Amino acid sequence: QVQLVESGGDSVQAGGSLRLSCATSGARAISMCMAWFRQAPGKEREFVSGIEALVGRASYADSVKGRFTIARDNAKDTLYLQMNSVKAEDTAMYYCAARSNRYCSIYGAQYNYWGQGTQVTVSS
Repeated sequence: QVQLVESGGDSVQAGGSLRLSCATSGARAISMCMAWFRQAPGKEREFVSGIEALVGRASYADSVKGRFTIARDNAKDTLYLQMNSVKAEDTAMYYCAARSNRYCSIYGAQYNYWGQGTQVTVSS
């Protein structure tokens, strides 16, 4: 069975950087769409970024475009989210997700597998 384990969440100053990791097992990361979602207190879970299987085309929510970068290390079966120029509004629990489809979706209900989440707190 596919398992996802996030790590790297921390407290960071506004304007700083952070890198989240998602280790995968049970399937090759390259074979699935993999994505990051986040959920802040009082808000619904939202799509942050996704990367398609194989070719690895990336997509981003407008709120993070230009600041965050998604990447996949195929040899390590690990997904990353590089977060630069973080803002207070980036504070949230971040979740790694995967779906048995080459293409990504912005809808969380269409993902088959989820990690436990890792907390990111940005102080202003």
